[in-house]
Amino acid sequence: MSKRKSGKSLLSLSTFLASFFGAAMIALSFAYFNYKFSEYKFINFNEWIFYEKSDIFTPKKEKYVVIFYSSREKGTMNKLASLELNIPILAIDYYNKVRENSEYTTYLRSGTKNSLAFIQRFNIYESPSIFFIKKHKDSLYKQDSMIRKLDNLDELSQEINKL
Repeated sequence: MSKRKSGKSLLSLSTFLASFFGAAMIALSFAYFNYKFSEYKFINFNEWIFYEKSDIFTPKKEKYVVIFYSSREKGTMNKLASLELNIPILAIDYYNKVRENSEYTTYLRSGTKNSLAFIQRFNIYESPSIFFIKKHKDSLYKQDSMIRKLDNLDELSQEINKL
């Protein structure tokens, strides 16, 4: 009779440990996936060519606000031109429309291959989207914030100027 009891306790202990390790493995894989997905990315302006009008864009500032937008969305371009922030804006148009830079906004465009690679690298799913980049070294910049959907461009100036 005592052999049966010890057999049951051994079985229940192994079941408990298997469940514990199974749950721990699932939790670890979930945490790793979230870490890798949210990991900030780099952009090297020597490798990824963006055009400012007809010239190749070369970054000169330490930080930029990157806004990926569509010039076909009504009023977006005019709002971008009127934004006055304490951090310069790089506005990348999905449709590559050439536009004059304003005091605070530099309008960039690129080829289709470069645009698609940019969208894929930064996981951009909505327009307009916004994130910050910070100079890492030379022309290498690191993403410095999460990518967010910019629902209201007017709120941008208030939020960033508080930084």
